[in-house]
Amino acid sequence: MRTFSFEFFPPKDEIAAVDFGINIGRLLRLSPSFVTVTYGAGGSSCERTFALVDYLHNKVGLKTVAHYSCVEPPKEKIKKDLATLHAIGIDRLMLLRGDPQQGTDRFQAPLDGFSHASELIAFVRSLFGGAFTIGGGAYPEKHPEAESAEEDLKYLKRKVDAGCDFLITQFFFDNSRYFDFVTRARVAGINCPIIPGILPITHYNQLARFIRISGACIPKDFLYDLEANKTTPHKIAQIGSDYAIAQCRDLLMSGAPGIHFYTLNKSRATVEIFESLLSA
Repeated sequence: MRTFSFEFFPPKDEIAAVDFGINIGRLLRLSPSFVTVTYGAGGSSCERTFALVDYLHNKVGLKTVAHYSCVEPPKEKIKKDLATLHAIGIDRLMLLRGDPQQGTDRFQAPLDGFSHASELIAFVRSLFGGAFTIGGGAYPEKHPEAESAEEDLKYLKRKVDAGCDFLITQFFFDNSRYFDFVTRARVAGINCPIIPGILPITHYNQLARFIRISGACIPKDFLYDLEANKTTPHKIAQIGSDYAIAQCRDLLMSGAPGIHFYTLNKSRATVEIFESLLSA
């Protein structure tokens, strides 16, 4: 069965919280399969993440997946945090290594913590068995820190073997990269669902940052359209939305198990894209 899911992060202030509430209301009527909730670098918003997870899951009624990373917690805190999530009814996690700590270029394992998502996944499995369905991250165009696609796939296989049940990819803009990645993953013995992640471009000034974060290639025709309209914000938003719609339709027609939308806590573009898929 196909899944359609959305990623959010905790609002940073009262104004953002109001905006977030409006966006949740818009997306709620689309009945997503699940939503995921991230937290900031270094665990900076861990408590707010847990509060939002609790609210969305138990008050709003959305199937909610909590992100959790290796960045801050030692093993004892991991045990406590995940016991808390389990106690409030959360049974799905996204277990990730996390970004390098602020002010550093390379990830450094915390004291009595973990360096890799595969270690965190194995630790959670050893503590909680099958109490959680566990998701992990994947990079169709390889992790920016990996020396090669082959090395990246080796680490991904280690993550799945540790107990990962499904994967959500980093966003990308060339579907052939995703399908080539899935083919290589299957040959490597990775057989769990690999859900493609989609991020619609809505502002031209997002482009350089998104490329840097994901390492994603931008197809020439798409890049040309964006460059040609970079001073016209409403055209950029429409170009980005139209491209994401075509991208999603092609992914689904070609056998992708669903779509995961990186919303950036905005709803308009995501709603338009998802509604177009439902009406197709």
